[in-house]
Amino acid sequence: MKIFASLAWCLLVVFSLTSDSPAQAPWKIASARVKITPEKPLWMSGYAARTRPAEGTLHDLWAKVLVLEVSAGGRAVVITTDVAGFPKSLADQICGDLQAQCGLDRSRIMLTSSHTHCGPVLEGDAYEVYVMDAGQPALIAQYSQALRKKIVAMVAEACSRLVPGTLWAGVGTADFAVNRRNNAEKTLGEALARGEKPKGPVDHDVPVLAARDPAGNLLAVAFGYACHNTTLGIQQWCGDYAGFAQLGLEQRHPGVTALFHMGCGADQNPLPRRTVELCQQYGTRLAAGVDAVLARPMRPLAARLQTRFEILDLPYGEQPTAAELRELVAKPGPTNYQKRWAERLLSELEAGQTFAKSYPYPIQVWKLGEDQLWIVLGSEVVVDYALRLKKQYGPATWVTSYANDVMCYIPSHRVWQEGGYEAGAFATSGLPANRWCEDIETRIFSCVERLAK
Repeated sequence: MKIFASLAWCLLVVFSLTSDSPAQAPWKIASARVKITPEKPLWMSGYAARTRPAEGTLHDLWAKVLVLEVSAGGRAVVITTDVAGFPKSLADQICGDLQAQCGLDRSRIMLTSSHTHCGPVLEGDAYEVYVMDAGQPALIAQYSQALRKKIVAMVAEACSRLVPGTLWAGVGTADFAVNRRNNAEKTLGEALARGEKPKGPVDHDVPVLAARDPAGNLLAVAFGYACHNTTLGIQQWCGDYAGFAQLGLEQRHPGVTALFHMGCGADQNPLPRRTVELCQQYGTRLAAGVDAVLARPMRPLAARLQTRFEILDLPYGEQPTAAELRELVAKPGPTNYQKRWAERLLSELEAGQTFAKSYPYPIQVWKLGEDQLWIVLGSEVVVDYALRLKKQYGPATWVTSYANDVMCYIPSHRVWQEGGYEAGAFATSGLPANRWCEDIETRIFSCVERLAK
């Protein structure tokens, strides 16, 4: 039976490589990258406690693109970036430019971020989270618009030099992500030393998409993982563990572009953390998980591409009252970002403005080949979503978050009920709410189901 299975697999691979000849060109592929490390001392994103701009570079930040095209299905692009996330305004500008210059429909642009906390603040972020110097907003706007142009030019250049290729899918594993809601960082080391396992749900899958030329040579590899890029909080530009993983893969595979996209890691941390050595170790382990997939037989993806995109009107639940905002404003502490958030919202109410009642939330679904479903959710999504989606659509399903717009946390119903930081954290994003609507998970899943059909 084992011999028959091995023979069948060999025939499948031979058939795939034979049918993927340059003459037939089932897929056309291109990748590109551009360095996006700020040249000026910009404020760094992710941590409100920072008191000064970046002071150097541990390793460079990059934007990368993988372009995929088929004769029956058109073209789509996966864009990955070493930034914390794209605010809606900047994401809309980039996608509008790509539509105008490259003819890409919105459903065919997957704009992702690694959510590194050692990247720059971008234009459109909630500046009130940070106690920045007065000159920083102008520098941030200048950098953000330059980033926008770099990304669009990178994609356009890649689209101009597509080559025949094949696509392959697989799933590996890396086990360093820990549910931060269920494990105390200070005592986790002691618990592990006692042989205890970390508590709470996790997603240790590493989805891998390999692009190869017709001869089987690796051209590019896109991979994901569900874990915050928060190993480090240093004052140096760095892609965190995901940056080290990409660097390691590109060093071991010269000429290959390695692209990282974030999974549903909103409630996941790399633990323990806080040292460069640990960050490098996690990157090495993630890269090893990718290499393990590349080293074994992968599923060939037929030359079919379908894309769907929808903006879901996602209602807020409870919203802050004027009395609640005044209470926050009265609290001491000039570095309290919740106080600054409350001051702005209160001034809007006192000026006669009304709060928005919902948020335009982006959801995207791709299908590669006959059966590879790729579900893409906006913002910081907790791990429950990935686990439920894989249960519903199959364990090979890929789920990416932190894409197309990163505004705040997206809780599952379980996390919504439990409360806590990942239930919303609206003050970090500047949004006028205390909670999401109670049926947030149901609404998002209903939208995914519509698009998947």
